[in-house]
Amino acid sequence: MMNIAVASGKGGTGKTFVSTNLYRVAQKITPQVSIVDCDAEEPNVTQFVSGIKEGTQTVSQYLPVINSDTCTFCGKCYDYCNYNAILFLPQIKKISVIEELCHDCGACVFACEHGAITEIIKNIGEITTYSSSHATIVEGRAEIGVFSPVPIIKKSVQCVQNSPISLLDSPPGISCPFIATVTQADYVVLVTEPTPFGLHDVRLTIETLQELKKPFGVIINRADIGNSESKAWFLSNNIDILLEIPFDLRIAQIYSQGAVLVDVEPKYYTVFQDLYTIIMSKIEKWK
Repeated sequence: MMNIAVASGKGGTGKTFVSTNLYRVAQKITPQVSIVDCDAEEPNVTQFVSGIKEGTQTVSQYLPVINSDTCTFCGKCYDYCNYNAILFLPQIKKISVIEELCHDCGACVFACEHGAITEIIKNIGEITTYSSSHATIVEGRAEIGVFSPVPIIKKSVQCVQNSPISLLDSPPGISCPFIATVTQADYVVLVTEPTPFGLHDVRLTIETLQELKKPFGVIINRADIGNSESKAWFLSNNIDILLEIPFDLRIAQIYSQGAVLVDVEPKYYTVFQDLYTIIMSKIEKWK
């Protein structure tokens, strides 16, 4: 079982473009493959690949509720909360939970010695699963206003834990949703663009992956526009450049129509087939 995360330092670099094309290639050459849309705040994988809907499950979390009549205002729950999710004003005897900051860790319930904290269930999103030929598609989608999609991401990946090959379409950036995705990956494919902004963000992402001791390689999308600073930096730091994708109007046209490039242009099927082979060889060497 192998998990391959496709990530980026910033949005708009072509991360979903790469993951859906890799998925289509893997679907044709492997017995079973899965793709998981881990960008639960803005999922869009199913705009490009589809299947038969198998079912939907609700993702929920426990939300603490503090009874101010029972509370002694000792402040212990406030001290135990690492996420600053408890508003505590002892001078006026006011205490409450800030729902958006709660991570469902249970520390406040553990800390309270007076039974003043109970828990209710709050729905934070849903996971929809689709089946296709030799493949499974999983989409995690957070409810509007949910502060952290991390529980949705973790459960989405669990849906394909028995799949031989899983592609994880990661959220952009390096915040908690990104960490929740790549920590479950055996290899990370970083998609970047040859601009100063793209290089700045991918360097931050690379530093994070190195801290996590995750193997990775880089794809430079729209490689023939922008500047050469990104490629020079990767080469000087011995970072694997897995593929350079040219700026091609035909690619943009196909993508804007919601189609998968390798299904339409045979020459790019070969490109992504070679990319898939390279990634699998990198994983084998790492293991």
